Amino acid sequence: MISRASRCPAAALKVKPSGLVGVVLVALVFLLAGCSPILMAAGPAVVSPAVSNNVFIMPDGARLPFRAWLPRGSMRAMVVAVHGFGDSSENAFDVPASLFVERGIAIYAYDQRGFGAGPNRGYWAGGDTLADDAATVTRTLHDLHPNTPIFLLGESMGAAVALLASERLHSPPVEGYVLMAPGIRGRATMSGFAKAVLELAARTIPAVGFHGSAPGFAPTDNEEAMRRWSADPLTTKSFRVDAVYGLVNMMDDALAAAHSFRGRVLILYGGHDRIVPPSAVRNFLRVLPATIAGRFAFYPSGYHLLLRDQQRHVVAEDIADWILAPEHPLPSGAEAAGQAWLQQTPN
Repeated sequence: MISRASRCPAAALKVKPSGLVGVVLVALVFLLAGCSPILMAAGPAVVSPAVSNNVFIMPDGARLPFRAWLPRGSMRAMVVAVHGFGDSSENAFDVPASLFVERGIAIYAYDQRGFGAGPNRGYWAGGDTLADDAATVTRTLHDLHPNTPIFLLGESMGAAVALLASERLHSPPVEGYVLMAPGIRGRATMSGFAKAVLELAARTIPAVGFHGSAPGFAPTDNEEAMRRWSADPLTTKSFRVDAVYGLVNMMDDALAAAHSFRGRVLILYGGHDRIVPPSAVRNFLRVLPATIAGRFAFYPSGYHLLLRDQQRHVVAEDIADWILAPEHPLPSGAEAAGQAWLQQTPN
């Protein structure tokens, strides 16, 4: 379903403006063009959710391709893995999947709408639709494996999706949530000027594409993972303005949802993460209810893509232990590192 449809003459334009001034100038050119953000939300329910030929079928008939990494022996637990902004399921989780499978933990990862091989690639589906999809996938797998503990894992933007999905997952129960490098920053970490520019761009040049990389913002210390990301045709390298605008809106909603979050959660963050700033993580941890069963793990040498970093085996081992033996401290000692980090002067 398309809402807030746009007839924008800049629909196919891709630019690399030189700084903020360039963004404003391009926006002003299209100020009178009558553009508006496009939201490719889910349509009305027409079918029952199902699994067929490596795709999850959503109630509106949308087909979300997925990859599954399954243990050879008994399945001790199952993880539904939700990738980040611009990523794809295979690129995000193929590298670390074997580390979980060898512990008897299955990984199911799907391409979200607008990303990878999912429907309407390049267009924003909306936080509600992405969260509904995550909840539907989780329920579908729970119905197929009712006796297997199931966990919802979100990386970066996927953490915001998982947090919103938690409001929809009262039944069936999810055993816990893993939020890695949680992309829950939104407008809380933006200046007033940045907010105004984003609003202007979203309503004047929503279809303009901007390259997603920037000097000095390496998401991982794993060069092979970076080469794989660059070569993967399913990863998005250029983003529409209205998709970025939608992402910020969803992060705002996820932060609001954090105030009433209920459940068991493991939150992980790396000391070299320059995509999600420390202030956003501190703010997120601050608004979570004090009564939840939450644990925070900090990796001083970790980057944004913790499960693709050189030390991914350390992170994966912590997650697996938290899933299988929740009463045990994390093997790496990352919780103690997290406490020390939180006691530092906020950045």
